[in-house]
Amino acid sequence: MNWGQVADLSPNTPVVIPIAALEQHGRHMPLFTDSILLGEVVRRVEEPLDDSVLFAPLTWLGNSEHHLDFPGTLSAAPRTYLDLLGQLVENFLFHGFRRIVFLNGHGGNIVPSQQALFEVRQRHRERDDLTLLAATYWTLGDSPADHIEGLTQRQMGHACEWETSMMLRINPQLVSDYENLEPISQEPSYAPASRAWITKDRSAIGYIGSPHAATAEKGEALLSFFAENVTRFLNRVAAGEE
Repeated sequence: MNWGQVADLSPNTPVVIPIAALEQHGRHMPLFTDSILLGEVVRRVEEPLDDSVLFAPLTWLGNSEHHLDFPGTLSAAPRTYLDLLGQLVENFLFHGFRRIVFLNGHGGNIVPSQQALFEVRQRHRERDDLTLLAATYWTLGDSPADHIEGLTQRQMGHACEWETSMMLRINPQLVSDYENLEPISQEPSYAPASRAWITKDRSAIGYIGSPHAATAEKGEALLSFFAENVTRFLNRVAAGEE
């Protein structure tokens, strides 16, 4: 698009900012996994939304401090990342848009994306026309395990059955030696409290979950399921339905 095309859009057009990461995903998955998978979800939802939503380019740098012990991981420092997200939103507000959605594809971005929007909202507390939303693509509906036969996990892990399956579906050449990997528990210690952790507290090799159970067929079912949920959610935002 050129700037004139953006200027012609209604200020009520939802702006979707996809946010992901570049970080380790065990020895069997590529560093760019989160960005590749979120990019595929976005690709699948763009067509059915039919120009009712404006998609910003995917922001691949995320909050990945907890993975820094593994080479290849790139991360914005926490305060830097909060400011980056906040300024992206401020840019779109400056250009007149009122509905901003972070569409997230990385677990480490969940809290920062919510905090960044909280801070933006406080800076514009006199306004009553803003809708600022943070959404993660795999949490916009029921657990896929309730709908997809054969899944062993009920929630997203890391380089796990779900992510490995989706990568097997769209880029199988990027997946290696996953069939014999032993499951690593997804249950955090001290639950339901939230414990501060780095990845090596939970996994010496870098994955969490059951990658050995992955298949390309599960990957297609997961991608379709998540894309449908995201499309449904963004249609709600475009229609102003809370």
